[in-house]
Amino acid sequence: EPQKHHAHTVSPCGDVPESLRRIEKFLNTQIEFHELDLLDKPGLEKIFKKHSFYAVMHFAGLKAVGESVEQPLRYYRVNLTGTINLLEVMQSHGVRNLVFSSSATVYGDPQKLPIDEQHPVGGCTNPYGKTKYFIEEMIRDQCTAEKDWNAVLLRYFNPIGAHISGQIGEDPQGIPNNLLPYVAQVAIGRRKHLNVFGNDYSTPDGTGVRDYIHVVDLAKGHIAAVRKLKDNCGCKVYNLGTGTGYSVLQMVNAMEKASGQKIAYQIAPRRSGDVASCYADPTLAEKELAWKAEYGLERMCEDLWRWQSQNPTGFSNGTQP
Repeated sequence: EPQKHHAHTVSPCGDVPESLRRIEKFLNTQIEFHELDLLDKPGLEKIFKKHSFYAVMHFAGLKAVGESVEQPLRYYRVNLTGTINLLEVMQSHGVRNLVFSSSATVYGDPQKLPIDEQHPVGGCTNPYGKTKYFIEEMIRDQCTAEKDWNAVLLRYFNPIGAHISGQIGEDPQGIPNNLLPYVAQVAIGRRKHLNVFGNDYSTPDGTGVRDYIHVVDLAKGHIAAVRKLKDNCGCKVYNLGTGTGYSVLQMVNAMEKASGQKIAYQIAPRRSGDVASCYADPTLAEKELAWKAEYGLERMCEDLWRWQSQNPTGFSNGTQP
């Protein structure tokens, strides 16, 4: 069906995802939005013809570690082909500034902790991580070939939490692949119990340790990255993390505290592709982007719980699986 376009006053419900509608309400403005698959190159061409962009922030991709192990070709097709299409269309329209959502998975099993940006990359333990690594390399090569390109590759650690208003947050479709949304759904009663994948890792309590970062801190890191592009920075890489690792069981405890609910869990076998421990050395971003994560674990959990309890089925009013 052809896209409907409306004069920009307030978006009619059908045209814009509920998440964007809520943001429009906050900001009392209208955001032009086109839903498009990056695998649809002609569609992408059309949007780049219609607008003159200063920069692109590339977030789109498949992102579940376990699923990537089961469906590698789907991950390579969507993440790599989608990105090649985007880079080619950027190139043909003279758009030379890019911020890319990369991931700490590019580091593979950490050789030393905390992980700084000099840590070797590419020894990825799953296809998802490999796609992020390959895309980083493509962007790097493009910046080398065309000196007027600038790119900031942001290696996210583990974003959690939600906007403080409780109005926008993470709304996974189907069964969440990430720990915190799953824990929150157990707390709200949407799921019976949490599966903890492995309690025999060499970590303080045997469960996996990750660097959880508040999504609002992460968003501010992107603003700092776009500012960096304006210096004609070439290709730069930064970790976005807090520098502190928490175990799965510590996270369960923190969510119990924030929600006032008991969170049932069972120990399950390790998940293929997972590493024992992973946390950032975030000092480079602080030095070069003037960015630093501000929010701690308690605030992350409180904000996530506010979102989850105010929106038990996410952005849809109905029920979801």
